[in-house]
Amino acid sequence: MSTTNIVVLVSYIVLMIVVAAWFSRKKSMQDGSDFIMAGRSLPTFVLGGTLLATFVGSGSIIGGASFVFSNGPLPGIFFFMGTFVGIIFLALMSRRIRQNSFNTVPELFRARFGPVTSVIGTVVVLVAFIGIAAYQFTGAGYIFSLITPMSEVQGTVVALVLIGFLALSGGLKSVAWTDFLSSILVVLGLGAALVWVFINDFGGIGGYVNQLNPAFTTLTGTLNPVQILGFFLPLFLLVLGDQNMHQRIGAAKNPATAFKAILVFFFGTALVVAPIILLASGATILNPGSDPDMAILGLAAGEFTPAIIGAVILTAALAIIVTTGSSYLLTCSGNIVYDLVFRPGTERRERPGAERRELLVSRVGVAVVAVLGYVMVQFFPSLLALQMYAYTMYGAAITPVVIAALFWKRATAAGAIVSMLAAGITTIGWEVFGPGEQVASVVVALPVAVITLVVVSLVTPRQTPAPKVATETPDSARV
Repeated sequence: MSTTNIVVLVSYIVLMIVVAAWFSRKKSMQDGSDFIMAGRSLPTFVLGGTLLATFVGSGSIIGGASFVFSNGPLPGIFFFMGTFVGIIFLALMSRRIRQNSFNTVPELFRARFGPVTSVIGTVVVLVAFIGIAAYQFTGAGYIFSLITPMSEVQGTVVALVLIGFLALSGGLKSVAWTDFLSSILVVLGLGAALVWVFINDFGGIGGYVNQLNPAFTTLTGTLNPVQILGFFLPLFLLVLGDQNMHQRIGAAKNPATAFKAILVFFFGTALVVAPIILLASGATILNPGSDPDMAILGLAAGEFTPAIIGAVILTAALAIIVTTGSSYLLTCSGNIVYDLVFRPGTERRERPGAERRELLVSRVGVAVVAVLGYVMVQFFPSLLALQMYAYTMYGAAITPVVIAALFWKRATAAGAIVSMLAAGITTIGWEVFGPGEQVASVVVALPVAVITLVVVSLVTPRQTPAPKVATETPDSARV
């Protein structure tokens, strides 16, 4: 336990709490739209920061680092490449997403395909996202146990309270601004660690290259092209269809702001991913006996970095996880409000004072999802093993339907429903009965989803009445 670690950690937590409390004020939070969509008022850099902090979570600082530590830096580039390609396509889609500005992905499905598709989409989103939020609790709890005398269980409880407070207090306004500040900490922290390690421990980039295991200098390492594709596709699909991404784009002031924010997201991701790849692969030289999950966190030890940089590494890692967790809690509460309790056209949504009730239900929803995530962590730890293909479940089942809803007029409700069910069944079946790591489930589930969506849509009649979704972008919405 280091005093420096605790001081930096406490300073970060206090700053996050102050920002969240500021945005929880009554005049900042009037209704459910303010809570879930920040009143559609987010400026460019705040929006870019929250996109970055939301997507780059424990799967990057722990899971991605573990992958690089085990397979090398060049395969690590392929691992993260899905994120960058996905961001490029997301930028091309941003005007259409902002033009429609639905509160949730299932709400888009309801407007485009009807209520049955929305119900199926809601189930997939909640099951996947509660599990992902739960994983953030355990990741943050683990870091708390490294910095403080707390056990991992105690750290998980503290993480749940902190993450829940950030989401519950000021909704997307507080989450977006704390994300923005956290993303600055993450970029600066990882950058400082990278400079120190490469100058003081390696003596420059040449020392790193010369000492790197020759097996790690090949393009794909020990992986074959199909395995590489299996790591590329889940992140690519998740970026395109992630409800968090769509909500934040919808929360932009206008389509031009959304597009510029995605550019910030792209370059910010590069500033985070590059240090992760270099530090994790460098750990194979400096700390070869490390647990792969500790590849970067282990560099915070005194023999590799000075106390202040080690403290910033650990706090930056915590920031990555906390911001992702609060985002997933918040987006799940949006599903509870707009897809379950206050569905469009329901009497509950039309009653006087519905806006304030939406806000109350949103906050209760955050608390409920947080508790469900904690229960999953404590009593059903085996479910967390499903998290790796929860990305596939979401990406293969939801993303093709999202793209079809926004861009393909001929897509039908039957095609969307069959596609989601087929992708979900294929993913589960492949994970249970397939050949394991040799062929990832996404490599099979995605083609199944796309083929069934196209074929069933073409053989079923067009929808009447016409869907309430813009599938063309007017000139006024262009940059």
